[in-house]
Amino acid sequence: MLPKQAITALAGKLANLQCGSLTTCVIRWFIKRYQVNMSEALNADPASYKSFNDFFTRPLKSDARPISTAPFICPVDGAISQFGAIEQNQLFQAKDHLYSTQMLLADNKVLSEQFENGHFACLYLSPKDYHRIHMPCDGTLLSMTYVPGDLFSVNPTTAANVPNLFARNERVVCAFQSEQHGTFVLVLVGATIVGSMATVWHDALGGVINPPRSKQIQHWDYKEKHILLKQGEEMGRFLLGSTVVMLFKSGTIKFDASWHPSKKIRLGEAMGS
Repeated sequence: MLPKQAITALAGKLANLQCGSLTTCVIRWFIKRYQVNMSEALNADPASYKSFNDFFTRPLKSDARPISTAPFICPVDGAISQFGAIEQNQLFQAKDHLYSTQMLLADNKVLSEQFENGHFACLYLSPKDYHRIHMPCDGTLLSMTYVPGDLFSVNPTTAANVPNLFARNERVVCAFQSEQHGTFVLVLVGATIVGSMATVWHDALGGVINPPRSKQIQHWDYKEKHILLKQGEEMGRFLLGSTVVMLFKSGTIKFDASWHPSKKIRLGEAMGS
């Protein structure tokens, strides 16, 4: 019932404001409220960030997240929402809730068919988490698609109660090709007060894809650009938090035995073999 689009637009504008000591007070409150570990940040001084978004997308120290030698690594800090097999084009969201690969990928049948009998992982980023997204393995960028949609919250409670949540919310679908693992996809899912999403390759200022928020699906083809991102390299970021859904082809990944829903994960840890 809440005007989620208006709330999100306002949150994005406020997060970009540069208000000096007021901005610093907000950042200090957020650090205390969510127990953010600033010792990991490349810049640990809250007063040095000009805007809340500068703080929220802060880079980490180079040694803060060692990269595993596993074939696949966790691309974010966060928690496992769900993971497992894609069965009959369906992904498990929560008890009594499934959603289709094709719907998640904006009805791209050709792309979705590549993940028949494949595997997926849905990773939730809480407010306290580091909000840059990195590559789970080496990949050459094939395409990016912006999909307009709703802006429901993506926390576990909402995921358990809103059908097709991740396939209904605003999202950015990034498709890659790996020499070892074939095609894989990272879907950046928007949510209430997620002011914007950005990628390292997008032409707009700061790589920001939204805003402006188009009412139409937008597609960019990068096959001729030869953009190769290495495992562990940054590929994008959330300006305020959300969820990443990953899709892998059949036979390419076996998730780590320690994985289970709600498990806390960190960027660079082994995700699977």
